[in-house]
Amino acid sequence: MKKVGLLTSGGDCQALNATMRGIAKTLYNLYGDEVEIIGFEEGYRGLIYDDYRVMKKEDFSGILTVGGTMLGTSRTPFKLIREPDENGLNKVAAMIHTYKKLKLDCLFVLGGNGSLKTANLLSEEGLNVIGLPKTIDNDLWGTDVTFGFQSAVSIATSAIDSIHTTAASHGRVFIVEVMGHKVGWLTLYAGIAGGADIILLPEIPYDLDKICDALKERGKAGKHFSIIAVAEGAISKEDAALTKKELKKKREKGEKYPSVAYELAAKIGEKTGQEVRVTVPGHMQRGGAPIPYDRVLSTRLGAEAARLFDKKKFGLMVAAKNNEITSIPLKETAGKLKTVDPKSEIVRAAKLTGISFGD
Repeated sequence: MKKVGLLTSGGDCQALNATMRGIAKTLYNLYGDEVEIIGFEEGYRGLIYDDYRVMKKEDFSGILTVGGTMLGTSRTPFKLIREPDENGLNKVAAMIHTYKKLKLDCLFVLGGNGSLKTANLLSEEGLNVIGLPKTIDNDLWGTDVTFGFQSAVSIATSAIDSIHTTAASHGRVFIVEVMGHKVGWLTLYAGIAGGADIILLPEIPYDLDKICDALKERGKAGKHFSIIAVAEGAISKEDAALTKKELKKKREKGEKYPSVAYELAAKIGEKTGQEVRVTVPGHMQRGGAPIPYDRVLSTRLGAEAARLFDKKKFGLMVAAKNNEITSIPLKETAGKLKTVDPKSEIVRAAKLTGISFGD
């Protein structure tokens, strides 16, 4: 009898269930009734505190189109993973104990950057671990795309699409704030797909004057409304030049805005005199059913993860490369961010079509 564990960690996304289904269906196809799948509740928390359930075949039926995760998830920050909990429990030792107590042959971890850092830690501690790349941010190094990304792009694009008519009707500037604290893949793709006039990313610090100049040029061309797609982590050139300590001090002393979108709205309105409104789709971008692209990608990634288990290949993360499913060592992706290259072809193409990046 083979025994494997499943957990989903970190932020949720649309294709977690679809990916678990891909793993499970492949395992059942390979081993029939000679495999037992243990589902850990709420991510690493379930592994730490021995909170799990034995899954049944029927648990994996009818979930291909269901968003979220049937196992629940939670954030267990990697930087705190080696610190004892409030009761003095050694979290790493507890996870290893649970794994060995259940006599698992492998642990499948569906997660993003922080979650896979913990997966790599467990692998280095001697456990058999296979990671699967989950995040709407598409920021995992070593894979061209993560599951959940394209579904989130679809929702963010829909939000921008819906803003166009009201922006045009009232002649306003609309700022749509898209998720992405450290990287701008989601904002970049949704901004291009949604026809945004200005796209602001964490990787390309913006100049407020350049943004206002772009808006004025649109006005001169007879275009009396504009759409700005801004990532949560977008930053001005002035702030980007500061150290983390200096930036924190500046923000503590400065005006308080709910987010960068509201700060930009206030400053653009003041400099241009235009009416500016803010829309924040927020967690809608994580919700709903996965689009067909993610259902296919998740199935492929899940099947490959199960195949690696069958071949006894561990310490790996399955990945998509050049439209093929492959794998890389967990240690190669752990802790690395895949950021948008300001000189990349996709940014160049966007600029050639007239999109401003505020730089």
